[in-house]
Amino acid sequence: MYGGKTVGVVVPAYNEERFVGDVLDSLPDFVDRVYAVDDASTDATWDEIRDHATVERAPRTDAATGEADETPLRADGDGGTVVAIRHERNRGAGGAIKTGYLAARDDGVDVTVTIDADGQMDPAMMTQFLDPVVAGDADYAKGDRLATPEFREGMPRFRLAGNWLLTGLTWIASGYWDVTDPQNGYTAISLDALEAVDVEELYEYYGYCNDLLVKLNVAGMSVVDVPMPASYGDEQSSIDYGGYVPKVSLMLLRNFVWRLRTRYRSHPAGLAYALALLGAVAVLLRAVVAVALALAGSDSSEETSDADDSSGRRFPLSLVATVVGLVAGVVLDRRNQP
Repeated sequence: MYGGKTVGVVVPAYNEERFVGDVLDSLPDFVDRVYAVDDASTDATWDEIRDHATVERAPRTDAATGEADETPLRADGDGGTVVAIRHERNRGAGGAIKTGYLAARDDGVDVTVTIDADGQMDPAMMTQFLDPVVAGDADYAKGDRLATPEFREGMPRFRLAGNWLLTGLTWIASGYWDVTDPQNGYTAISLDALEAVDVEELYEYYGYCNDLLVKLNVAGMSVVDVPMPASYGDEQSSIDYGGYVPKVSLMLLRNFVWRLRTRYRSHPAGLAYALALLGAVAVLLRAVVAVALALAGSDSSEETSDADDSSGRRFPLSLVATVVGLVAGVVLDRRNQP
């Protein structure tokens, strides 16, 4: 226990046979329960996890209720019970986190930490994530590698650029305007927050962190950043960045619309954002029409000229509506941040 609260740690692992054992060995002694989730690895990751586990548990389905059956493997160690859970098919990072969260929620763990199996995250920092949640100052604490120039130095440039892009998109989608580095997987969440969000519907791709932030905002949960340095070693990332950023960006757009409908249906912030969206759609449509007409070579006709003049007069109005709506929405959204 830590600060009178039970602590669980979710360790998602996919092809991490070289690192996962060391990560499990390095977890602090105050951890009561560890959920090591093998996401259908093709190497010896599962063997490493079972070598460290005290019990084995099948992942529960979304429809399952009650406590899951566990198979004892050996006596609990100094770090508490280590639960080995294995997916029969690869479900992605979010899928492994979801399985761990559901297990921790079913067990009634007070605070659940997530830490990667690749050794990039320092278990000695765990108390910094636990402190605000245990004290009741936050419902969710997450790492922030963008906090200072020194911490950002260890991050490759292409990852840094992508992280800043997704930070901006996540600000708009989630409404947490003071949170950066939303891709960070080192986190701590309270049991109240786990019970307040729809964990069963958590995004199962790498954008699960961003998706969870939107769900936490709708549930009115408070979030804090924990500064930490970026660290990259010999591990190989399984992220396809060519598809990653577009896929997560589309998910964030859907989540943004869902957040507006759910939390801001009749709120001034929702109306302002709706104005910005309508203006942006109008601007985009006029740009598409202009390009289509130019490609068709028909812009010399009188009708097309009249249409261009009319569209040209409306274009500034649409652009102004977009900018004004977005600025007003952001200001009102910030004031309403949990």
